[in-house]
Amino acid sequence: MKRHTSSRIIKVFGLILTAASWGFLGHLCAQPDPIRIGMIGIDTSHATAFTEILNNPQSPEHVPGGKVVAAVKQFSPDIESSISLVDGYVEKLKSEYGVRFFDTIEEMLPHVDAVMVESVDGRPHLNQARPAIEAGKPTFIDKPMAASLRDVIEIFELAKKHGTPVWSASNLRFHDGIVKAAATDVGELVSAFSWGPAPLEPHHPDLMWYGIHGVESLYTIMGTGCQTVSRVYTDGTDLVTGIWEGGRVGAVMGIRAARRGYGIKIFGTETIIEEGAGGAYPQLLKEVIKFFRTGQVPVSPETTIELFAFMEAADESKRRGGAPVTIDEVMSRYGK
Repeated sequence: MKRHTSSRIIKVFGLILTAASWGFLGHLCAQPDPIRIGMIGIDTSHATAFTEILNNPQSPEHVPGGKVVAAVKQFSPDIESSISLVDGYVEKLKSEYGVRFFDTIEEMLPHVDAVMVESVDGRPHLNQARPAIEAGKPTFIDKPMAASLRDVIEIFELAKKHGTPVWSASNLRFHDGIVKAAATDVGELVSAFSWGPAPLEPHHPDLMWYGIHGVESLYTIMGTGCQTVSRVYTDGTDLVTGIWEGGRVGAVMGIRAARRGYGIKIFGTETIIEEGAGGAYPQLLKEVIKFFRTGQVPVSPETTIELFAFMEAADESKRRGGAPVTIDEVMSRYGK
């Protein structure tokens, strides 16, 4: 009797194990395959840093769910860092991560599920993203989305026409310090002050090259609704001030000599808070992978368009000796 009972227990236990095994296998089978990512433009350290985070499971910053499998080498012959660094980055992607390189974007697209535009130069981003958008591939465009507000508007219009989700952002938007600042209850928001490095590049409007990080941090706190922009400028420093709906004030200080160090200070009716910020590559890439899975953009086109209008208005204010320039004036140039 004991033997019979034991036999039955063993049999039942075996069935349970079998069922559990099949359930586990079913769970594994249900897990989506990694998204095949194609990268355009390999002339920035983001190309190799992002690939390391996505492709290397042993990386302490590893973000699962996607893998860079293909790339197209593109660079800008009139930007020194682009010329001097691109070959080293290409070799690293080939030798360390087995990334397959294609001669053209069109040749690469059938081999990928989604696209990351990574060229350090914002000028070619519209033309680099165009084939991916027309092919319906979800597309993330690294900062700056473009080197002009005109191109940013055209990218979003193209995306709408083809029903392809597209977005862009600075990684600072997702830094723990900025996220914490945005989530902190300060009472009614009165003003915010963002700061960080802002070296210039002659082919880009001043803030669109590197100062965009500080602008993105400011917009993470303030949201849309800026009405006028004015800019105080010296060779070493910018101070760009925006007046938002309801009289709220948002300002960005860009420092030419600074190489590192970002931050945000928020003034509310209940309290004042300050948070530092810096690189947030894994946090950004988590949002990128989530976007590739869902097609839902974490930053709206309206937000990105307005922050580019803010930067273009800042340049116009500089040309006018610091006079205020309205966002409406800037947008009207493009029929908006």
